[in-house]
Amino acid sequence: MQSVKKVGIIGAGQMGRGIAQVSAQNGFQTIMFDAFPESLEKGLDFIKKQMAKGLEKGKWAQDHMDQTMANLSITPDMKGLADCDLIIEAATENKKIKFEIFKNLDAIAKPSAILATNTSSISITEIAAQTKRPQAVAGMHFMNPVPVMKLVEGIRGLETSDEVFTTVEEVSKKMGKTFIKVNDVAGFAINRILMPMINEAIYAHYEGVASVEDIDIGMKLGCNQPMGPLELADFIGLDTCLAIMEVLHEGLGDSKYRACPLLKKYVLAGRMGRKSGRGFYVYKQ
Repeated sequence: MQSVKKVGIIGAGQMGRGIAQVSAQNGFQTIMFDAFPESLEKGLDFIKKQMAKGLEKGKWAQDHMDQTMANLSITPDMKGLADCDLIIEAATENKKIKFEIFKNLDAIAKPSAILATNTSSISITEIAAQTKRPQAVAGMHFMNPVPVMKLVEGIRGLETSDEVFTTVEEVSKKMGKTFIKVNDVAGFAINRILMPMINEAIYAHYEGVASVEDIDIGMKLGCNQPMGPLELADFIGLDTCLAIMEVLHEGLGDSKYRACPLLKKYVLAGRMGRKSGRGFYVYKQ
């Protein structure tokens, strides 16, 4: 197993800032990078507010908050991650963007660095092939919201070494997560199951089976789900749901993974869910 003391995070959005927070909270020197300075500052400010809320609620002491923030820094230049032992990419779920990031990372990161991706559906083998170190690339799929959800879905690509996979497993555990091992197949395990359920819920509304509210109430009270599938889709982001369904459809070639036309229509209209203020529900900005 490799030694990991310094962790780099690419992306200061919902997932990136969450991973950065749990990394810093659990003793890793953490550097967060984002290509957009305003997103970087917003991400850091969000973490500060979350830590302050936790302090107010008695979840942790002042010294824990102070140490967490001391462990965390930001950089507007990807080269600022050059000496990290592990770099976790948490950019948008777009294959072209991720490929470009990993090509750049390969040139910047030190030779011993492990490169991980938080992708929820894209092939780890294909991402790793963008680098000259495919044996050092692995999937670390955190769940949203990262500070609350206890799971990391670990995915090894075709060339991922045993040492690298063991290291990302141990790092995940040190971050307080339970680590499950999954094969590199489109959608992996979690989204292979979750996204078709969400997509079917959208179809049920699209075809007039039931209202948005009744579908969600039914699944919460009838299946004991903490959040209805349409509310969950809004929380994840409808654009992300669509991207994952398209990866599933392309990768597995089965019509059961065809994205619902209503999902496509909402994304085209800019109804992305909570982050845009409107999806299947309307949210206050």
